Amino acid sequence: MEKILLKNIENPDSADIDFYIKQGGYQSLPKALGMTPSDIIEMVKRSGLRGRGGAGFPAGMKWSFAACDTKTPKYLLCNADEGEPGTFKDKPILERKPHLLIEGMVISAYAIGAEYGYIYLRGEYPKAKGILEKAISQAYERGYLGDNITGRGIRFHLSVHQGAGAYICGEETALIDSLEGKRGQPRIKPPFPVNVGAWGMPTVVNNVETLSNIPLIIEIGPEGYSKIGSPDCPGPKIYCVSGHVNRPGIYELPMGTSLRELIYTHAGGIRNGRRLKAVVPGGISTPVLPADAIDVAMDFVSMTKAGSMLGSGATIVMDATTCMVKVAWRALKFFEHESCGKCTPCREGTGWLRQILQRIEDGRGRDGDIELLNDVSDNILGKTFCPLGDAAAMVVKSMLKHFKKEFEEHIKRTHSAEVLK
Repeated sequence: MEKILLKNIENPDSADIDFYIKQGGYQSLPKALGMTPSDIIEMVKRSGLRGRGGAGFPAGMKWSFAACDTKTPKYLLCNADEGEPGTFKDKPILERKPHLLIEGMVISAYAIGAEYGYIYLRGEYPKAKGILEKAISQAYERGYLGDNITGRGIRFHLSVHQGAGAYICGEETALIDSLEGKRGQPRIKPPFPVNVGAWGMPTVVNNVETLSNIPLIIEIGPEGYSKIGSPDCPGPKIYCVSGHVNRPGIYELPMGTSLRELIYTHAGGIRNGRRLKAVVPGGISTPVLPADAIDVAMDFVSMTKAGSMLGSGATIVMDATTCMVKVAWRALKFFEHESCGKCTPCREGTGWLRQILQRIEDGRGRDGDIELLNDVSDNILGKTFCPLGDAAAMVVKSMLKHFKKEFEEHIKRTHSAEVLK
């Protein structure tokens, strides 16, 4: 498939507004503003676009909840806080096609009735901040942002808010708290942000890739859009591949491209001709898959059936030299560090899981540790404010499901060493 969202990003001028317009940019905006907001929402619904941030919730349905809420003002927030290990798929849009995102946000804001928007940017993306702010300034100068967009009397103001580098702020309610100047911690849902979001007002939170799909849907129509990708999850998808492959990087492919094709055709296969051992398909928060499970379509429906999740589409590939106990331990170090501490199961549970994994990895494993890991994980799953705790537990349980023998061998080696003493 030819690049659509990432088309022309290799050009050094791709972030400039003149280049974007020359390549056909900002053509969907006047077309959309000539439609009614409800017609745009209906188009997005019929396109089948699902949010690309991880949950895969239908974008048009989310918009409709906010649009029919009578409270004002409404807000549109772009989640650009991709802080999960292995995830960097939004970075090329932020740094090389910012006007695609801005155009998508203006159309989206018009559809839901939002007059104010923020791009909540990952703290570790300082380069993107300057690029986005320059692009926003250009869009104001050309009349694509402001109080009278393209002379139609439509108002939308947009600015960048840079986070402090906390992973939890990628969760939509924690993002909203952080934007409001509070400590970034998740809120209990319901109420959902579409009705009670930023400053208590209706708020739609979509991620960078989701919003960047909107100009394409307006351009080619929902029928044309739904012909791209798989029937249940249409459209283009940006996958990023890291780990033990020959060509790590970012690949724009139809949604539903098989995991095997992504690894062996586009990413060039396993480095040094080694054997594939495991794959994390959607960022470190998604359950790991063994090597014999890669004949699966990379979309929200198929990955769930395969026992994992598409997540962000950030694929981490591990070859036969990888120690899965060490992978689990490092993942839990991350989750323990990034837990906001608001709820006990996550705050305490991630720490307990990390400690058990650490002693197994250090050669101090005990009989019963595997059962204890499962027990602690079960006491986290479904009992936390937000998905961070669930993610930590799912990582451990999937590692034990597919690589239990490796954990057992680590503990056995500990016992053998004690006998030799």
